[in-house]
Order: sequence, then C-alpha cells, then structure tokens
Amino acid sequence: MPAEHRFEQLRAQAQRLAEVDLNSMLRADPARAQDFALRVGPVYANFARQGYDRAALDVLFDQFDAASGPGRLHALFAGETVNPTESRPALHTALRGNLAAGPVAADAHAQAQEGRRRMRGLIQALAGSEVTDIVSVGIGGSDLGPRLAVDALSPPVPGRFRVHFLSNVDGAAAQRTLAGLDPARTAVLLISKSFGTQETLLNGAILRQWLGDDSRLFAITANPARAASAFGVAVDRILPMWDWVGGRYSLWSAVGLPIALAIGPDRYDELLAGAAEMDAHVLEAAPRRNLAAWHALTAVWNVNARGFATQAVMPYDERLRLLPNYLQQLVMESLGKSVKLDGSPVDVQTVPVWWGGVGTDSQHSFFQALHQGTQIVPVDFVGVAHGDDPYRDNHDALLSNLLGQAEALANGQGNADPHRAYAGNRPSTMILLDALTPRALGALLALYEHSVYLQAVLWGINPFDQFGVELGKQVANRLLPAVRGEAAADDAVTRTLLAELAK
Repeated sequence: MPAEHRFEQLRAQAQRLAEVDLNSMLRADPARAQDFALRVGPVYANFARQGYDRAALDVLFDQFDAASGPGRLHALFAGETVNPTESRPALHTALRGNLAAGPVAADAHAQAQEGRRRMRGLIQALAGSEVTDIVSVGIGGSDLGPRLAVDALSPPVPGRFRVHFLSNVDGAAAQRTLAGLDPARTAVLLISKSFGTQETLLNGAILRQWLGDDSRLFAITANPARAASAFGVAVDRILPMWDWVGGRYSLWSAVGLPIALAIGPDRYDELLAGAAEMDAHVLEAAPRRNLAAWHALTAVWNVNARGFATQAVMPYDERLRLLPNYLQQLVMESLGKSVKLDGSPVDVQTVPVWWGGVGTDSQHSFFQALHQGTQIVPVDFVGVAHGDDPYRDNHDALLSNLLGQAEALANGQGNADPHRAYAGNRPSTMILLDALTPRALGALLALYEHSVYLQAVLWGINPFDQFGVELGKQVANRLLPAVRGEAAADDAVTRTLLAELAK
C-alpha cells in the first residue's frame, strides 16, 4: 500500500475522533488507563492521554507492519546499510550489547569492547595523577549526550574528577570555563569525529596553549592521524570513534569518557547496560508490546493525523534539565528531512519542532500557552518516582505538579468567564523512571533513539545523515576572510551587515 494512502487512513481516523475528547474516550473505555501503558525495566510509559482509541491504534499498528517495522529493526541491529546516503550501517547498539547475529555487528561489538578496555586504562592513569579537573571540548553529538549524562548522574559533591564542558566557539565560553582552573591539575579531552570541526579546533588551540604541556591532552576521534599531527596528541592518549556511529549516538562510545570520569567506569557500564536492556526489548518484543513502536506511532499520529507542528518534552527532575536540548538534536537532526530514501520529495510532514524545559520552572514560563493557547502541543512528561535527595516534601510537591499538569491539560475546566476556562483535550505521554540511575537513564535514551529510527522507517527517510548541518558552516568558512576585512562578500545583505559590524 502506498505510504500516502496509509496516511490518508490515519487522517480518516483522526476525523472520526475529531469531536471525541480524552475524557469521553476514558469513560467509554476505562481499561485504557492500564492497557495503554507499558513497562520495560526501570521505565514505565502511559499513552492513555493520547488522542487515539483502540480502532485508531489498530490502523497505526497496521502502518507499522506495512512499513516492515520489525524487519527494519533487525536490519539496524544486524549492521545492514541503514544509512544509504553514506553507505554505512548504524551500529550504536553494538557499543552496548551484542544482540544480533552476523559478522558486521559482532566485529563492531568487539571493537567497542576494546575501546572500553582502553578507556578504563586512561581513567586509571588519570586517577593516579594530580589531575582534579577535566575539560571536555566538543560540540553537537560530541557534547550534548555526555553533558546531559554528567549533569544527570553526578553526585551532589563531585567525585574524583570535576568535569567541565566547552562547546561554543564564542571566546567568552572558553574564558569562563577556564576561570578558576589550574592548568597543572587539568586534563583536556578533544572530541571530534573528523578532527576538523571548527569550534573544537579553535577551542582546542586555546586549551593547548593554556595547558602549556601536551601530556594532559587527550583526543577521541575517527581521525587519529590528524589529532597527532595537528595537536601533538600521543597515540596512547587517543581513543577511537567509528564512521558507523553518528555523533548524536556516540555517548555510548569513547565519547562517553567524560561521563565515566564524572561518575566512575562501573556506573558508566550501568548506563550502557540500561540501554542494552531497552535494545533487547525493542528487538524482541511484539509490536503491540513494544515501547519504542508505541512511542514512534504516537509521534506519527500527532504529526500526520492531528497536524500538530511542535512537540514538548518536560522533565520533572532538575537533573534532567538538559534532556530537551539533547532530544532536540537527536530528533530534529535525525528526522529533519524533506526527501525520501530514494531522493524523491516526502509527501507528508515529518519532524515537528521539539522544545521544552524543566518542571516546575516551566510552569511559570510557557505553560500558559500549553493550557490556553491556540496551538495544541503534545507533551512528553518525564518524571522520577523516587528521589534520592533528603527533601521529601519537595519531591512530593514535584510529583503532584507533574501529575497535576498532565491532568489539567487533558481534562481542562469549564468556567462562565472565558478568560478562566480551560479547553483541555491536550494530549500527553507520561514516562516515569523508577529512580534516576545510570540504568534508567540509559534505557530512556535508548527508547528515544529507537523511536526516532522507527519514525524514519514510517516516513521512508534516512535518520542517520545530517547534510543540512553543513551548508551554513561552509558559508561561514567562506565569509571568515570578509569578517577579518581581507575580502568582500558577494551577498548584498551580508555586505551591509559587515559594514555595520565594522563600525
């Protein structure tokens, strides 16, 4: 069945349900509160407040089967070329487990195991040194995943190492990062797959000069020759990356070294184990019991059947405050495509704009628009059932706000004064972690990875390339001489702006 016809079926289901609100669905089918929920290890997700009923779900899962969802999952794990525009597999799952048979996946897993062994060796060497601080220099996938995990999992009081992150090319970022650090007690990690990323090389040059001694300079890259020649990094201080792992999936590789330094290598292994547990579930579970399939189909429903243009993610745990930033890259860089795998234009909408913030701060920021604005924004709420701080009253209040906001968005509230009325019927998914452990975080991130892949399968696009990132960077490189006053710009507006900057 052509994809466009399948999406017409979804729109027909949405039209059928157009006048049926979430409360009516629950009254008609009280069991949906339990039946529209799944648990995988430490992760529980409830989809009962999404705007589909069982008949619409049947159509959604028919779409999943028609798009060969289970088969495409097996292709991913087995190391088939699921990234055809770059003629590569995407074997991030092999970094954390060995679930699929086949020589490609097995070889990738073996390389990953050797990389982790070398990573432990570097951690032991640094632990025996006078180094107290680590500066991780990278951008995009070389920064967002490690930064999120370190922020989420670090103890309130730093352990053996304090880990700092530097990504932005803005010199003020480097200045602030280095303030208060002692170069004699600091090690620098340069993380770049190509070792050609402008921001990382410029910041790396600042850090190299500041260190004054290359012996505390480390690199994580797929281009070790460049790291050695351009920055003098010794071979034994270079850890590998591979072209079969995209940047936004690389925290499971040696790119996770900052995480292991911050929380310890054993807890880092727990992070990988949690992701592997979710991998096993996604690969083996039947579609109707597959958490990633439910999450992906819900996204497709909200975009293609309901026409919602944005998607919010609201973590109700301060330690997950960087989750929206991380997911923006994972989802929008992966799914921000307008052509199919064969190069023809897509004929449906793909990725919505992802955004969000941490609760309860966000309630005093943009929740007004969520409750009473004219655009409906589906929400992924992410909560943590059991906190590990000593302030029980605060955690109870946090959870009551988490539950209260989801209930208010769904149920609304009538009022004779239209300014005080809430329409409700605003969809959300509730995702709960038992506790914010490395295992739970690993499982959560793997869930989102697999959901993104399955959305791409349903839309017929490639989630593993990111050519859209390159053009602006190429133009910026071309304009650098003009910014320095050494050349003229071709574009008239740019020439005007350069004149203004020169004043």
